[in-house]
Amino acid sequence: MPEKSRLRRSISKWANTSDQHARDLRKTYAHSGVLQIADAPDRERVRLRGTLRTVTLRPRGGVPALEAELFDGSGVITVVWLGRRRIAGVSPGRSMEIQGRIGQHDGQRIMYNPRYELMP
Repeated sequence: MPEKSRLRRSISKWANTSDQHARDLRKTYAHSGVLQIADAPDRERVRLRGTLRTVTLRPRGGVPALEAELFDGSGVITVVWLGRRRIAGVSPGRSMEIQGRIGQHDGQRIMYNPRYELMP
């Protein structure tokens, strides 16, 4: 029984840390003119800010495509640059602002070839 309570405490501590991190990101990226990912409407031009969680090279239809996951504490969006194998400065942990239209692909929110600005 003591093992379960220790495990529950560890999981609870991890979950609280994760929630706190998401709250911190929402505060960091709150800015006028920039929407939170969770609140951004589909098929309309939007500006979003967040931190890249992952960056991978994933060909689409035989064309190279750089794919990244942008997280702002409220939600996640997949960002895809078609025809690109890499972009200088685009790496996991990097903060950036993107502009474009959000679509849906296989149930995921996605933005193709957005304008982007790397943030310090």
